[in-house]
Amino acid sequence: MAGVLAVALMAPAPFAPEYVALGDSYASGAGAGSYVDGSCRRSSNAYPALRGKDFPAFRFVACSGATTKSLRSQFRALTPATTFVTITVGGNDLGFVDVMTTCTLKGDRACENRVGKARDFTRDQLPARLDATYATIRTAAPNAELVVLGYPRLFTPDDDCRTLSRAKRQALNDAADELSGVIAEAASRAGVRYVDVREAFADHGVCSSEPWINALVNPTGDSYHPNRAGQAAYFEALTAGLRKF
Repeated sequence: MAGVLAVALMAPAPFAPEYVALGDSYASGAGAGSYVDGSCRRSSNAYPALRGKDFPAFRFVACSGATTKSLRSQFRALTPATTFVTITVGGNDLGFVDVMTTCTLKGDRACENRVGKARDFTRDQLPARLDATYATIRTAAPNAELVVLGYPRLFTPDDDCRTLSRAKRQALNDAADELSGVIAEAASRAGVRYVDVREAFADHGVCSSEPWINALVNPTGDSYHPNRAGQAAYFEALTAGLRKF
């Protein structure tokens, strides 16, 4: 009996579920309102905040403007006790704000050229950055399940959109498709789950009758980001993906 008791006392205690949410403005909830952290635009409507309600321990460290190169402070939230991690990141690496600014203020040619540069970066440099990001997470939180969530297309095809020309909208949607593919491939290489949200947003682009993505709004940092309904759609896509396994 004493031997059994000694073994039981030496055995490590099981981890309580702990969720850490990493990433950029699409993960922090910029555009969805009800901000609990103004500088990082963390929203109580963001998909991590909705998912975090199911966990006794939740660390919401996603921050607007984050890139794969600026996640070091967020990584500090990860520990061997972390059991679940989500991340959306990569858009700022290829200059999301500058792309949207160029396409909003300049003509079709300038927009297409800037989008082309972003797509070159997506193909040539982003894969290695994502590989390093996912590897760092796996090392810092070896007991965690990692789920990577992608980005939606901004525009619904053939909508009546006066915000941007058809050529601009097509260029941006094509870039979103390429970005989604690169992120999905990186997630596959890392052996982690990828949640593709493009179908969920298919009929809810910026200029649709029921938009889940903001148009150009004030503050401008909330522009072209999921609104409250869009973040709810992210949450539904995340939980639906988890139910499949």
